[in-house]
Amino acid sequence: MIDFQPDRARGQGPTLVEQLVAAILQAIEAQTLRPGMPLPSVREFARQYGVSTFTVASAYSRLVSQGWLAARPGAGYRVATPDAPARPRQPLSWEPPRLNAGWLLSDIFADHSIPIKSGCGWLPGEWLNEEGLHMALRHMGRVPAMRIANYGHPYGYAPLRETIAASLGAQGMEVEASQVLLTQGVTHGLDMVIRTLLRPGDTVVVEQPAYANLLQMLRLAGLRAVAVPRTVDGLDCGALDAAVARHRPRALFVNTALQNPSGASIGMANAFRILQAAERHGLWVIEDDISRELAPGVTPMLAALDGARRVVYLGGYSKVISPSVRVGYVVAHRDLVRDIARTKMAVGLTSPEIMERIVHQVIREGRYRAHIARTRERLAEAHAGVGRLMAQHGFEIYGRPQGGLFLWAKVGGQWRERGANGLAELALKDGIWLAPGSYFEADEADTPWIRFNVAYSEAPELWRFMRNAGA
Repeated sequence: MIDFQPDRARGQGPTLVEQLVAAILQAIEAQTLRPGMPLPSVREFARQYGVSTFTVASAYSRLVSQGWLAARPGAGYRVATPDAPARPRQPLSWEPPRLNAGWLLSDIFADHSIPIKSGCGWLPGEWLNEEGLHMALRHMGRVPAMRIANYGHPYGYAPLRETIAASLGAQGMEVEASQVLLTQGVTHGLDMVIRTLLRPGDTVVVEQPAYANLLQMLRLAGLRAVAVPRTVDGLDCGALDAAVARHRPRALFVNTALQNPSGASIGMANAFRILQAAERHGLWVIEDDISRELAPGVTPMLAALDGARRVVYLGGYSKVISPSVRVGYVVAHRDLVRDIARTKMAVGLTSPEIMERIVHQVIREGRYRAHIARTRERLAEAHAGVGRLMAQHGFEIYGRPQGGLFLWAKVGGQWRERGANGLAELALKDGIWLAPGSYFEADEADTPWIRFNVAYSEAPELWRFMRNAGA
């Protein structure tokens, strides 16, 4: 049916994925494969032609994205029928996008043709709390429509805010529900805080490396970011004092537990030094703590040590419940929360109460803590496995956090001098998404560091690529 004779010569002509795409397109053009006809399953095709399931899945996904094939859950892949969206008359060659932080922030979330997402920032779908979500959705189906038909409160769904306040209290941060403002995820919360506290032209301090989305938001807001190195134990406080004395910033942005991208957590001594510096220099401290529930052991919470006076605290649920459940929260002094709520209403009105009710139900249904514990165990296992692979390939690992999503590692070979951007562009051609260090640098400098999501980084194809690329 399909004339496919794989040519495995490395560096000589098209890749196996490109060869398979061309063979299927030739069968469609020749009407050997006609509209509506099924294709073999990924496993069956791989077994029949002696290629990997990765190759077949990549080719099928590429043809789906181009409109030549249709995929339906439980029904496999079929040749697209005439009533499907219009297809190009000539075969389109797949071209990888230009790899940069802008692609990270937009296209990657819509691009499902990349099989190995080692550079992503979320858990695999099969790791998520599916049972808890289904129970919460069934519960929502019994809520009278009139209760959720209105905009909701500017601060967000009150029972969830009370639950958050109680949870923070158990961790030593005594706050009231009136100090909790719900947002559409932590990134949305950061945007609200930036809009409320800062003005174009202000200077702020960020970590080096830093959360990629934050750097983009600061640029959009017209702010100047000064980078201070992140160490395994926290911020380099000597460099922080020097940066503050020289640049007179208004705020400091810091990831406390399982920092993105390095995976490191701050120590208690470092936490006190950060707060002392903030007090001396009159800095706001914006504490992004999205990954705390995934952290093994105890990590200091700046807002708890500060009493939420100078620290603005942000948390959320996308890392542990689902990326599509966009619910986060900001905790701060009561007067500041009121100002942030005004900003929230001015630029987007209330946050979706339906989502907030779903999160509240997931938390209270009783299996949430067990899900968190199991996720921590799986991440610890993934850290061990990916760490072994990195050691075998000569990668330098930063910090070895043994928990959370990320490992920060320096590649070897020619890429140690050249930087990781070229390696990431090469990997994308093989259906592998890497997150190079330039994403996480305030000046976007190319570096040999890469952020690996351990839950997606044990694929043999990833490490075969690293060997072939000389990394």
